[in-house]
Parts: sequence; structure tokens; C-alpha cells
Amino acid sequence: MEHSIHRQLKSLYVTDPQQHEVRVDGYRIDAVDGKRLIEIQYGSLGAIRNKIRRLVKSHDVLVVKPLAVRKQLLKRDVPDGPVVSKRLSPKKQTLWSLFDDLVHFVDVFPHPRLELEVLLTLQEEYRLPAERKRRVCRGYIVEDRLLAEVTGREMLRTVDDLVAMLPESIRPPARSEPFTTADLATAAGINRGLARKVAYCLRRCGAAEVVGKQGNAMLYELATAA
Repeated sequence: MEHSIHRQLKSLYVTDPQQHEVRVDGYRIDAVDGKRLIEIQYGSLGAIRNKIRRLVKSHDVLVVKPLAVRKQLLKRDVPDGPVVSKRLSPKKQTLWSLFDDLVHFVDVFPHPRLELEVLLTLQEEYRLPAERKRRVCRGYIVEDRLLAEVTGREMLRTVDDLVAMLPESIRPPARSEPFTTADLATAAGINRGLARKVAYCLRRCGAAEVVGKQGNAMLYELATAA
């Protein structure tokens, strides 16, 4: 079932509902803005990897990836019933959270006909108790998700755009020596696992290369062309 946030984002980019859910080259496209195809991907970017790879052969494509910097969790006992409790989710996404997903999309992005826009959003998530007969270990099902506000946006088109996301202390000329994922994690204020994903994406895009090791840690260097 389509959640409200998906409909809201389609309307944010294309106000004409006649240009929503359009068939193009055998695919259902979320919205069409002139000659540009727009895909809103709340879920995994990896799920649309093959679709986008085929579409960019003959179309300009914008992929929109919303991230929740804050999410309000609202509980109902019955569908469309009154809210019985609410709280803020302890999970907060940042722009760096993109790399959790980009590792499954980096063989498609970057591409000359592809743009990737990351939206930082405030969201509301309505939850219902899971039926006992359903095998849902988390104990609830998501009834709906709503967009409350867009607080920031980042457009990515090229390898240079990814490099520009790195902390200044990692990029030349501030840093002339190779760096490890531990260095990146410290500079960006992220965990080591996420820093490894960032390094993987940079390496796959040709923005960085492995130039040696420091103990068991790989040493990375940004490509001069990036």
C-alpha cells in the first residue's frame, strides 16, 4: 500500500496528478516532469537499481531519497482510530545515512543522465498492533507515514559531489597524506562501519583508491581527478 509520504513527495516535484504513475518503457514511473522521469524511493535504492540502469539509457532520471532526521511515532489501537500514544523515534538519520543505501546503488550512480537528490525530512509514522497470527517480530505494523517538513536537500550528480560531502580535514589541501576509515569516522562523527561504506562507494566511483595499509587498516587516497 502506498503511504502518504510517497504521494506528498510526488506532488512536491510534479503538481499535476495526471503526470503521476505514468508508464514509460514498460515501467511505472512515480512522476514525469517534461522529459525527466522522477522516482521517489523511500525503501532501498538497490531495489530500483536495475530499473534505473535501463531507464538512463534513454531518459534523464531524478531519484529522490528521503531520510528521516526526526520521526514522530504515533500509536493507534485500530485503523484510523485516535492516537493513544506518541513519542520520538530514537533513530535519527543524517546525510551520511545515504551511504547505508548507496553501497547497493553505486554501480548505477554516478551517470550523466542521473541525478540523486537526498531530502532531510521530519516524518510522522502511524503504527498499529500486529495481529498475533502475523509473523511480525517487531510487534507492530506501519499504517501510514506522513511528511511533516523538508529541512534540507542535497543534489548529487557527479563523483565530485560525493567528495564534497567529505569533511574538509579529509580533503586536499587540508590533508596531504592517506587516511583510514577510522580517520574518516572521527572527522565525520560517524561509526566505523558507516565510514567503511563511504570509503567503498568512493573507491567504486573512482574517487579514491587504496594505496597501502596501516596495520590491518586500508589506507585511502582521493584521486587527483576527483
